[in-house]
Amino acid sequence: MTVPDQARVRWTELVDAIGDARTRYYQEDRPTISDEEYDALFRELIELETAHPELASGESPTQSVGGQRSEMFEPVEHLQRMLSLDNAFSLDEVRAWSDRVVKDVGTLPALLCELKVDGLAIDLVYRRGRLASVATRGDGRVGEDVTYNAEMISAIPQHLAGSAVADLIEVRGEIFFPTSEFERINTEQLEVGDSPFANPRNAAAGTLRQRIDRRREDLADVASRSRGSARETQRIERMSAELDRAVSRLAALRLVVHGLGEHSAANLRSQSEGYRILAELGLPTSDRVRVVDDLAGVEEYIAYYGEHRHDVEHEIDGVVIKVDDMAIQGRLGSTSRAPRWAIAYKYAPEVVRTRLLDIAVNVGRTGRVTPFAIMEPARVAGSTVSMATLHNADEVRRKGVLIGDMVFLRKAGDVIPEVLGPVVEVRDGSEREFVMPTRCPDCQTPLRPEKEGDVDIRCPNARSCPAQLRERLFHVGSRGALDIEGLGEKSARALLDCGLVVDEGDLFGLTAEDVSRCEYFTREPDPGEPDRPLTENARRLLEQIEAAKERDLWRVLVALSIRHVGPTAARALAREFGSVDAIAAADRATLAAVDGVGPVIAEAIEEWFDEDWRRHVVEQWRSAGVRLAQESTESGPALLAGVTVVVTGTVEGFSRDGATAAVQDRGGKVTGSVSKKTDFVVVGDNPGSKYDRALELGVPILDPAGFAVLLERGPEAAREIATIGSA
Repeated sequence: MTVPDQARVRWTELVDAIGDARTRYYQEDRPTISDEEYDALFRELIELETAHPELASGESPTQSVGGQRSEMFEPVEHLQRMLSLDNAFSLDEVRAWSDRVVKDVGTLPALLCELKVDGLAIDLVYRRGRLASVATRGDGRVGEDVTYNAEMISAIPQHLAGSAVADLIEVRGEIFFPTSEFERINTEQLEVGDSPFANPRNAAAGTLRQRIDRRREDLADVASRSRGSARETQRIERMSAELDRAVSRLAALRLVVHGLGEHSAANLRSQSEGYRILAELGLPTSDRVRVVDDLAGVEEYIAYYGEHRHDVEHEIDGVVIKVDDMAIQGRLGSTSRAPRWAIAYKYAPEVVRTRLLDIAVNVGRTGRVTPFAIMEPARVAGSTVSMATLHNADEVRRKGVLIGDMVFLRKAGDVIPEVLGPVVEVRDGSEREFVMPTRCPDCQTPLRPEKEGDVDIRCPNARSCPAQLRERLFHVGSRGALDIEGLGEKSARALLDCGLVVDEGDLFGLTAEDVSRCEYFTREPDPGEPDRPLTENARRLLEQIEAAKERDLWRVLVALSIRHVGPTAARALAREFGSVDAIAAADRATLAAVDGVGPVIAEAIEEWFDEDWRRHVVEQWRSAGVRLAQESTESGPALLAGVTVVVTGTVEGFSRDGATAAVQDRGGKVTGSVSKKTDFVVVGDNPGSKYDRALELGVPILDPAGFAVLLERGPEAAREIATIGSA
């Protein structure tokens, strides 16, 4: 069959584009397109070759493992080929893969599930228990010798443990940075004027694939020939700093092993058995591996880590599913680039590439002026994003982004979208710098820092700046404050535009007659109705405003928009003082002494109450019937005073925030990690590694029923029914 010219031309374009992307990704560690864009190109190429098999020549990327060896390193030929993995982007594609396995094997065998670490694939060879070589994957047959650098990575064992070590063992694994280290390195990149790494894989690859030996030789050579001039001294200092930074980054790398190549060990029956043996040899294996009997188990594993991917200490971009039985693996075999007995399920990407169209500024409820990026809409982490915060002018300069840049955009889970940095390599000269305004865009008041040395600039017109009024009014109704359903951004704007409120002080005095004067809160009358009646949303808003008058004191404190006072500090203040009046009367030292408050928040509270118009807001709320004092409860706010709790999994009857609030409302403290100082770990459905940590340390563990006892009767009663780990 003749291939249409259009298909042949497109095939050539795709092969060239994928080849260029692989070079930048694998060899230069500087991708200029996102993983999502690469996957889309690759999938299009597969579909084109499926429709026209004549195009699938040996030079096609679909027939080879991505990556080439750099001439900078000595070649290392792998004892067994290092293959890539085929990808699945939906559960239907996972099911299609399992159907192919069943067709070949006759039944669905046990499947091993593990996390797909966002790192660099490496090959380690041990001879008689001693590390002989470390190499990158390269093209799957020949990789790069990075053994010298591996000596500086403490996570890579130089000798295997145990007495029954095989003469030869080839191990496959992933080199990666923990999330905290990746963020630190990107900050460091920006500080020295370099572009940030697009993802942890490129950060790990860029760190490992360096000639540290040559850096040291060059530094020694320059130092030996130096005559002590200022210029030479600066060069030596710069080279020394770069070397120290490179060595420090190498030391921060971690390793997880996930496979075997050539080996002289006894025949292994399963992948999971292989992992057990590797762990006994002292090699780092994952504690999140699970063997399941059916696809339901696979789907449950995928769903769990899709929800909890940020509970893991490193970035993941998916789940790898493998046939556990080694004999069946051998029977299924592999294609030229990937095993047929494994597949990688890919989660929605959290880093994409898009165009930065403009940078505008937003004035917040406390007057802070924040630049934000306006971008071509991009699908990232399951939602479409077109805006992202840039924090302040210094941050814009630090990231080095220009209006018109292609940028890497990240949205990790539910956090605010963040511009990582520019794709400098694709600039064409049309980009321009952002200039921070000198006047408030809403009220034209000159902008200034609140205090000398502040990086943020603010609009000082807190009393009447339209943007600040709108944001404060909207904030009063937010979930973290008084949780008033119907008081959203549009409603807040309408209340101000129609003159129904001057500021947030007027909110609780609103009546049905008041809101009926604003078209936004009314609808067209039915035949026979003389006036425009209120909408159902307007009636609901009035009901919610009335109900909000009885909210807890800490919510009132959050709603007042006192700078730095969020839910945690507000709860502490409410427990300590019991009323707004007592807080207003306290001096700065007394406020600062409260656990969870401190001097910065104390100063902000004092300054807030020093403003007469703000005190007037409090009096307006008091006159309207808002409760401004803490109502004591039978259990008492100090029932859990001094008790530290960790919550893991989904606790029946509580949202994650609800479980935290229940502890905090009783004077307890909720933290995100388990230590020997933790008093209780509350375990719900699908608990994470925190549960394992609690067992290891012997921390008391409570199920949902035990959690109810803790909340109702206190820590002593809860300890009597808690499960204790094995410490």
